[in-house]
Amino acid sequence: MNETNHIYQPTRREMLRGTSCGFGFLALGGMLNAGTTYTNPLAARAPHFPAKIKRVIFLYMAGAPSQWETFDYSPELEKAGDKETSADPTGGPGKRNGKLMAPRYKFEPRGQSGLQISDRFPHLEKHADSLCILNGMHTDSAAHPQASLFLHTGSFTFVRPSMGSWTVYGLGTENQNMPGFITINPPNTGGAQNYGSAFLPAPYQGTPVNVGDDMVPNIKNPQMNAVDQRKQLDFLQTLNRQYKDKAKVDGELEGVIQSYELAFRMQSSVPGIIGIEKETDATKEMYGLNDASTKTFGTQCLLARRLAESGVRFIELGNDGWDHHNNLTQRMANNTKAIDQPIAALFTDLKQRGLWDDTLIVWGGEFGRTPTGQNGDGRQHNSRGFSMWLAGGGVKGGMRYGVCDPLSGAAVADKVHIHDLHATMLHLMGLNHDKLTYRYAGRDFRLTDVYGRVVTEILS
Repeated sequence: MNETNHIYQPTRREMLRGTSCGFGFLALGGMLNAGTTYTNPLAARAPHFPAKIKRVIFLYMAGAPSQWETFDYSPELEKAGDKETSADPTGGPGKRNGKLMAPRYKFEPRGQSGLQISDRFPHLEKHADSLCILNGMHTDSAAHPQASLFLHTGSFTFVRPSMGSWTVYGLGTENQNMPGFITINPPNTGGAQNYGSAFLPAPYQGTPVNVGDDMVPNIKNPQMNAVDQRKQLDFLQTLNRQYKDKAKVDGELEGVIQSYELAFRMQSSVPGIIGIEKETDATKEMYGLNDASTKTFGTQCLLARRLAESGVRFIELGNDGWDHHNNLTQRMANNTKAIDQPIAALFTDLKQRGLWDDTLIVWGGEFGRTPTGQNGDGRQHNSRGFSMWLAGGGVKGGMRYGVCDPLSGAAVADKVHIHDLHATMLHLMGLNHDKLTYRYAGRDFRLTDVYGRVVTEILS
């Protein structure tokens, strides 16, 4: 992709027409007008400039984790305890009194960097020197559905493509037998728009996978075996090619032919990639698959490593239940226990397998929580300041960047907006967020709209 923008623009009919099979996402996007050469929409493409990473693994904590109990060490809030404050904790107009609530867990310096991390992460703290914690995050909405869509798509007022879709649109995928964007256990908040391709061609949308007995619905043909299905497909493809030669329709019909072929290949390749039964007992133990409290997210993290190895470009893992308006102390303890060991195992596994330096891991929710308490042991929504972290290729480890005011909860220094996060993620993949555009309805759209800056201060 050496041009300023992507120049391939399929017709609306091409974007909407689809071929149902396996993952249920294949479509005839990626084709040019009749009579032109077919272009595979998932073919690997060169970035705008040399990339630092090849893939992203996004760990989405739906419900908005409290930064004060996880990754934002605030001795001021700890000292303030239960004092009254007149700062507006919710981002609304005017002043609103509230009672501050001290952090429920202790923080200690971890690793050689001395990065302050909550004691709820005994496994992850061993990788403190790999974390780049962003404590000055802020976003545009404090409502879950809107904020989730904004985090995933850069907009909550219009239907827009997800960041995973933009990534695959820009770079394609390294494995032509797999989709470029897979989301595991996608959360309900925000719905399918979180991984949808909107006006981008359908092959760029995310493929949902659910941890359980039937991880990928419709991946098997219930009516015929692979040999018979291959015979049927060969016959169909013969008819397609005969018609193509007769009608001299190159690009469009070739897209149909290739779409069927990809669907058939996926039926044989996908089960082997997502099947974790061949993993060693030691690996399963490391990810916590033998413990009921860590099994679900541990399975997701192990699948993420397998998908990363297979060449999937963008992988998202969903984890619900972080909306702590009450009983925060116990519920947060349960949440952190479920993810701590699996995430640490993912770090270790990626490092051991040589995947760490070209993988970016992103952790966080749609917004954060207020420094004031709610219902005795809970916190309210806070879009003005919260924490996320990055790790892996292209970012500095053992770093804390950004500051939230402990009285108002607002980001006050080294602020990072969601548009900035998106711009930085694309930059690490070798994509200029200003130039990764798609013409639709008479204008050029991009993930960051007309905003965003690359946060160069955190890049290694």
